Parts: sequence; C-alpha cells; structure tokens
Amino acid sequence: MSVKILADSACDLPLNFYEESGVTLFPLGVHLGEKEYEDLLTIDPSTVYKAIRSGEMPKTSQASPLKFEEYFKEMAKNKEEGIYIAFSSELSGTYQTAVMIRNQVKEEYPDFNLSIIDSKCASLGCGLVVMEAQKLAASGASFAEIERDIKFRCEHMEHLFTVDDLNHLAKGGRLSRASAFMGGLLNIKPLLNMEDGKLIPIEKHRGQKKLLRRIIEVMKERGQHFDKQTIGISHADCLELALDMKEQIKAELNVEEVVITDIGAAIGSHTGPGTIAIFFLNELPA
Repeated sequence: MSVKILADSACDLPLNFYEESGVTLFPLGVHLGEKEYEDLLTIDPSTVYKAIRSGEMPKTSQASPLKFEEYFKEMAKNKEEGIYIAFSSELSGTYQTAVMIRNQVKEEYPDFNLSIIDSKCASLGCGLVVMEAQKLAASGASFAEIERDIKFRCEHMEHLFTVDDLNHLAKGGRLSRASAFMGGLLNIKPLLNMEDGKLIPIEKHRGQKKLLRRIIEVMKERGQHFDKQTIGISHADCLELALDMKEQIKAELNVEEVVITDIGAAIGSHTGPGTIAIFFLNELPA
C-alpha cells in the first residue's frame, strides 16, 4: 500500500490536481459577508478579488477539525499511513490543529502512522513540495524516503513575491502595519520572501518593471540548477504578468518546466489582487 499524501488548499494547487493524483485535500475556510465557503471547493479566487475591489474584507479560517478527525480515523481503521504537508504554522493554526487531532486519534489507534510536517511554506511553494511528494509516493518510495525529501524541499524552498497593496497583508495580521504604511506612503512596490514561515519584506522598488527584473536577479543569486527543477509561479488575477514572468525566467535561467497556478481564495483574501509569486529551490536534493 502506497503512502498517502495529504495537503490543504493553501498550497494553491488546482482542484483537478487532487482529483487526478489522489492527494487528499483539506480546504481552508473563507468568510465573505454572512457566508462561509470552502476554499477551492465552493468559492473561486475571482469572487474574492471582486469583493476586495468593491471594498469588502474577506476573512479566513483554518481547515475543519471535524474533517481532520473523520479522515484520520478512517485512515487509522484502514491501517493506512500518510504524510500531511501543512501550510506554514506562522500563518495559520491549521498545522497545530491537525497535530492535536492526530494525537487524539492515536489514543484510540496507537499504531496510526501519520507524519504532519510544518512546511513553513505558502501557496505554490508548498504546492511544489506536494507535487514531488506525490510523484515519490506513486513510484513506490518508502515512507522515510518521502518524508526526508519533503523536509528537504520545505527547508530549501524560496518564496519571492510582490503585492499590489501591502494593506491587505497588514489587515489580515500577516505583516506589520508599519511596513504597510511606509509602502503605501512612498508608492513603492515591495519584494517579500518567507523566512522560517513568516512574511518578510526584503527590498522596496519604484515601478513594477524594475521590481520584476530584480526578482530574476535574486533568483540568480539564491538559486542553482534551474534546468533540473520545476519553477512555480502563482498569481492573483494577473495571468498576463505571470505568463510574462514565465517567459523571462525560461529565457534567462535555462528553465524547462514552469508551473503557473492561481493564488486561491484563502491566501488571496490576505494578499489581494495583483500579487505575483515565484518559487524555486536554492539547493537540490541529493
């Protein structure tokens, strides 16, 4: 029996990936007006971006504890083992909740083998890890081999991204209000990355063209062996920009495979429209 791979919707992989790969999806919650939705299943990103543009402020919640409990118990009963690659614990309580529920299930089923990994990644940065884990599981790799590869990729995954309006991150508690205020005041575009699972502004630039050019430069500084890895691009309602970045990356970094996905409703509720993010490994697994 192959190792089951589990993920949540914050990894911003499309629904057809889950349907075709067999990876188990736990959707985060998205609250808009008086309604609550399941990210990827009952709400799409365009609905969130339209709401934000009209002045609404969506809210999000972690994946359902009840769904964790139901699925973990079913796995335990069937003597299945798996690895859940969770959204960064610095940005959501989903990881901690999953660990708590797993531990409760193990009280009833002591032999239940489920590893829950705090990816410290977000969006397609986590998604690329999930994709590779599923490939390994499908090839018959052992539990230990898959877990080791996941942890390595999570540790070495680079996130470079920019948002159109820093206030969205500040309102959602994902970035300090001081950083957002200075960005808006000076009309500059930030370059951010993830450090130990947290969002950190690292540079500020005037003008989108200059910033996107700088992203390519930082990729060259931080990355290696681009021809031997898949590069990820996720975007929030700016597909043209994502396609342009894809062409620049392929031309300058000798990249063959670039995956583009939408930033989902959950993460998009905090970043707002106009966000573009690039993901790559700074070191390849041995």
